[in-house]
Amino acid sequence: MSLSLRRWEFSQLPGWAEDSPAAAFDAFRRSAHRALESAPYKTGSLGLTHHDFLPAFKAALALDDRGTHDAATIRAFFEDLFLPLELCSDDLPGLVTGYYEPEVEVRDEPCESFPYPFLRKPEHLVKVPDPADPPPGIPEGYAYMLEREGRFEICPDRREIETGAFEGMGLEIAWAASRVDVFFAHVQGCARLHGAGRPVRRITYDGKSGHPFTGIGRLLVNDGEIPADEISMASIRAWLARHPGRADEMMRRNRSFIFFREASVDDARLGPVAAANVPLEPGRSMAVDRKIHTFATPFFVFAPDLEDFDAPGPFARLMIAQDTGTAIVGPARGDLFAGSGPQAGDKAGSINNRASFFVLAPKSSDLARRTAS
Repeated sequence: MSLSLRRWEFSQLPGWAEDSPAAAFDAFRRSAHRALESAPYKTGSLGLTHHDFLPAFKAALALDDRGTHDAATIRAFFEDLFLPLELCSDDLPGLVTGYYEPEVEVRDEPCESFPYPFLRKPEHLVKVPDPADPPPGIPEGYAYMLEREGRFEICPDRREIETGAFEGMGLEIAWAASRVDVFFAHVQGCARLHGAGRPVRRITYDGKSGHPFTGIGRLLVNDGEIPADEISMASIRAWLARHPGRADEMMRRNRSFIFFREASVDDARLGPVAAANVPLEPGRSMAVDRKIHTFATPFFVFAPDLEDFDAPGPFARLMIAQDTGTAIVGPARGDLFAGSGPQAGDKAGSINNRASFFVLAPKSSDLARRTAS
């Protein structure tokens, strides 16, 4: 992978002066609090460290204590402490997609109308210590496996699980009316569950089968079912609805299966607690390649062909790295969290756009000093 960094000034960033970054600052502050009070975030290969972010973390919490959240003050905060560096990669051009938190009606017990379960993680499903050097019998790259009495084996895949591999183990959290709804909750890694006279609750990612993720959108394009320029979450759902006899087989070509844990909905406005261990901020949290980037890193993302979530004009926003995903690979690659519910799903489902990524490197970091020299 070829990667170069190009220094910019904040005044040169298209849309920087017009952005309203208060929510991004709130998201950054949550990560700052977590990193200072709980545990530092692991350093990605780009090289930005917890130590690099310490001055900004402390300043963010102090600024919040004074209650100053106007756009000019927040922009000045980032301009004083960070240097924008464009991520340039010839072989992996910048790309943004979108994701969201679905809402699914469920029942606490299975019935004819609600037969499709969300499952908890089996107790004997464990992480592979080193996916690059797995135990015998586990393929290289698998992140999860089953461990029984000191023996390791591959976890059943989607087809096997859906046809009863874990039946009778009491793993069911709730039952949905549509296998497609369950499948898309797997793709998003989360969902809000409502129904059965209970308060709204949340399920979030807690592990996976270990099998490689396969995007069925790419399969549908390769099979000639949907033109490449029409692929979206909406077009995939429409194809599955039009082909009920083929839908299960198509979804099962993605062998990866997701297991969930239950969580409360403490703030209905915010998304689930994701990989960075903070709630996602709608429109301001972004999933990145965790191997390259460090959580809490601010990015300015400019996508000229994508309309902004809340106002007319191109997408030009300060975003905070707070999540990751199997399909998010490369330095200039981001998955934008659009929020929760069907409207957020409409936004997220249509995002597949070229973008420029500007990582905001702390001025005191080696990365900023090397690029500035």
